[in-house]
Amino acid sequence: MEEEKPEQGHYVKIKRFPFIMMIFALVFITAAVTTITLAFGDEKAVEVGAPARPEFQKLYEAYDKIQSTYYQEVEQKTLINGAINGMIDSLEDPYSDYMDEKEASKFHEEVSSSFEGIGAEVQEQNGFIMVVSPIKGSPAEKAGLKPNDLILSVDKKSIQGMSAREAVLLIRGEKGTKVTLEVQKAGSEKTQNVTIVRDEIPIETVYPKMGSDKIAHIQITSFSEHTAEELTKALAEMEKQGMKGLVLDLRQNPGGLLDQAIEMANLFVPEGKTILQIESGGKTQEFKAEGGEKLALPAAVLIDSGSASASEILAAALKESAGIPLIGEKSFGKGTVQSAEDFSDSSNLKLTTAKWLTPNGTWIHEKGIVPDAAVALPEYADLTYINPEVKLKRETLSDDVKTAEQMLQALGYNPGKADGYFDESTEKAVKQFQEANKLEETGVLTGASTTKLMEELRLKLETNDPQLKRAIKSVQTKIK
Repeated sequence: MEEEKPEQGHYVKIKRFPFIMMIFALVFITAAVTTITLAFGDEKAVEVGAPARPEFQKLYEAYDKIQSTYYQEVEQKTLINGAINGMIDSLEDPYSDYMDEKEASKFHEEVSSSFEGIGAEVQEQNGFIMVVSPIKGSPAEKAGLKPNDLILSVDKKSIQGMSAREAVLLIRGEKGTKVTLEVQKAGSEKTQNVTIVRDEIPIETVYPKMGSDKIAHIQITSFSEHTAEELTKALAEMEKQGMKGLVLDLRQNPGGLLDQAIEMANLFVPEGKTILQIESGGKTQEFKAEGGEKLALPAAVLIDSGSASASEILAAALKESAGIPLIGEKSFGKGTVQSAEDFSDSSNLKLTTAKWLTPNGTWIHEKGIVPDAAVALPEYADLTYINPEVKLKRETLSDDVKTAEQMLQALGYNPGKADGYFDESTEKAVKQFQEANKLEETGVLTGASTTKLMEELRLKLETNDPQLKRAIKSVQTKIK
């Protein structure tokens, strides 16, 4: 998630590893255990009870060689962590990861409490750090970070080649501090510097709102430890307000805990019908809906390219087993399950252990889920961030000026041709915008004026959200 929140997609948490397993390069299961000899540097060999695995002889020899002949002293812990990271990297799986104690601590707090940072889910992809989705209301969202944007550097330090966890540690920081990201927007070859003020990111994941037509709009931003409980409470609250229908919004939801997705699907899927299938080791296990009270009101589900993993599980279950239509854009496409396990020293190993299939047996990995009704957002939804610290004024020629002109046009002002040149028409439009928003009428776009311009555009999209409007219309047609 920057904040690698419930890891781009879902995972399950299981019991701690014995620490000795880490020393023996993750030898998890063996039938026979013998006593072997390990030599650490120049010290005498140490006998340790461990599995007899000759294939690890080369690893032991490399360790001894480094300890005895490398020109500088290297900590044992550094070598062990490096060996584990090397094995994980060899899997070429962006969802498997080894975390040291500090990284693991961040990982655990992400699904149980608040944290301080910019609020964006990221993953490593082909050596780059890619944004999966920003968290609702976060500094990252307000700064205009979008799914598939690449973060190339943090405070001028390149993060190319880093794991997502390593990048997260650089991006995070105390509330009120600034971090400057070099960002390459999706579909663009150019880069831009985006300065973001870190804030406290609460792990509140369910946001209910009742419309005047008694159709509830409930947005779910991730699947954390209490999300199912939050949703249950939100539904009860909406029912008290006379809910006649429901739009469940899973857009920009990167996923999270698998058990939460299953529990939430149980609120909608009829008893006995399949929620999902888990395939591992050649065997497939079906998870079916249990009994209990079910929501029987007309409903629709919103998805987009930022809907990943656990949100895709819920969306697929509601579509295929509850007959609830999906509206919006094709989802991200993550069809694997990770198991997160702690070592006794509080470091953590997260491995892909299975793949999941929709109730109908479809594996959506790297394909995504196609909505029943495809609805795109307006073009201005993809406009890039403008750094408020940059001054845009008469005779400035830049991509930022072109973006500002497009924003002004979307908000109903006339800056002339959106060509990237700040001319008299652009200055006049900026002054009109500043006057309308009670800002100092300088004709210069910087600071509070730039921030307000981007905020007004975001609010316009929320007010005139074509995907949400289509979902509400779908629900309305089914209300008796």
